[in-house]
Amino acid sequence: MILIGQYDSPFVRRVGIALTLYDIPFRHEPWSAFGDTDKIARFNPLRRVPTLVMDDGVALTDSAAILEVLDDMVGPGRAMMARTGPDRREALRVCALAAGVADKGVSLVYERGLRETAFPFWVARCAGQISDTLAQLNAERAARAGDWWFGTPIGHADIVLGTVLRFLREALAGVIDLEGYGALAAHAVRCEALPVFKAVSQPFVLTPTSA
Repeated sequence: MILIGQYDSPFVRRVGIALTLYDIPFRHEPWSAFGDTDKIARFNPLRRVPTLVMDDGVALTDSAAILEVLDDMVGPGRAMMARTGPDRREALRVCALAAGVADKGVSLVYERGLRETAFPFWVARCAGQISDTLAQLNAERAARAGDWWFGTPIGHADIVLGTVLRFLREALAGVIDLEGYGALAAHAVRCEALPVFKAVSQPFVLTPTSA
């Protein structure tokens, strides 16, 4: 397998962490969705990351879809999300909220990196969506006493929360205020202390080709 994309993307990183925890061998190609579009286009006409090229040559995109395939590969006994029932619905909900925060964060990065002057209305709208969602997730995380959202072991909801919080802290410092989200901050620290989070990581540097 080949995982395409840079680990400063929370979406690419969550897939890389899942592949590593599942002990699925893969090669990582840290191509940028801006600077390496021609390379990515050979596998994915959308030129999006993450792209996961399977052993049979089929290329998958969208981190949630990729993780669904990986969960099927490892089976229900090892999958990091419940396959049915209320826990699955809850995990999907949390993952969607966290991924939505990341989407809005990426929009702000593009707004800052691609425009000479960021559009104030769009910045305020995205920042409001991010802060309101973080407030809800923080309250919900604070209500759960365990190390991870669904107890143990770590799951996809935990991973995407961790990767998104690192992304916001590095990519949008001074734009998004992460103060006041104590439960999420503790969750992020717990994630980043894990060897897999340390191994599958890349500092974010804002450039016109960041992705």
